[in-house]
Amino acid sequence: MNDSYITTSGLLAKRDEKAIPHLQQYAPVWIIDEKIFLEEDAVQFNVMFFHPVHGWVSRRYRYDGFSNILYHKGQTALDEEEALELSLKEPYIRPEAAADLPNAYGG
Repeated sequence: MNDSYITTSGLLAKRDEKAIPHLQQYAPVWIIDEKIFLEEDAVQFNVMFFHPVHGWVSRRYRYDGFSNILYHKGQTALDEEEALELSLKEPYIRPEAAADLPNAYGG
């Protein structure tokens, strides 16, 4: 195991360094759930946001702390009722974080 990632907070901080720059373009973004695998230096998590083409979506990601890579693991559509319920909690990334992205990618 890579010793620099043995704490939950350290692993989540490294995940955030990779995930936030990628997800800012979709702000607001909510984390729906996350599973931490310290023995694998990995975090699997689902986020929810409103995609400009696909509507409300849930995306699964896996962050590999050993390789420092964020993997996109799929996307599913959410209905508006489900999205409204999930959006009642505090967002992972607030909209103002995306306000100054001149070349935001819509993919």
